[in-house]
Amino acid sequence: MSARSKARRRALDILFEAEQRSVSPLEALRGRREKTDTVINEYSVEIIDGVMAHGAQIDEFLSTYSQGWTLDRMPAVDRMILRVGAWELLYNEDVPDTVAVSEAVQLATMLSTDESPAFINGLLGRLQQLKPTLLA
Repeated sequence: MSARSKARRRALDILFEAEQRSVSPLEALRGRREKTDTVINEYSVEIIDGVMAHGAQIDEFLSTYSQGWTLDRMPAVDRMILRVGAWELLYNEDVPDTVAVSEAVQLATMLSTDESPAFINGLLGRLQQLKPTLLA
């Protein structure tokens, strides 16, 4: 697993923990740093910051283009994977679009239900198609 893949996984874990504990992602990040020996990669922090900065717009896009699923109905892990994937796809110019989608699908394959990879691939693929108009 590449360093960036590990960083994505760590960011996902922290974002998931924050939502489950009803705390800010920064508080969850601080807790990880203070209470564990876990090294938090700089890219993990960049992802967390990016998802926080663009969270409302990301959630709006996910809600608008998700067919048959509201954000609240999605499994929490899928919601976090989609947020990380959407941030990389739409706001991080350093990550090729296909890599952002592929990495999100890979996380879903490892961490979620059997149906999740296809759902995440479809939704992020739709955002990838619409990217020029979404960010115009």
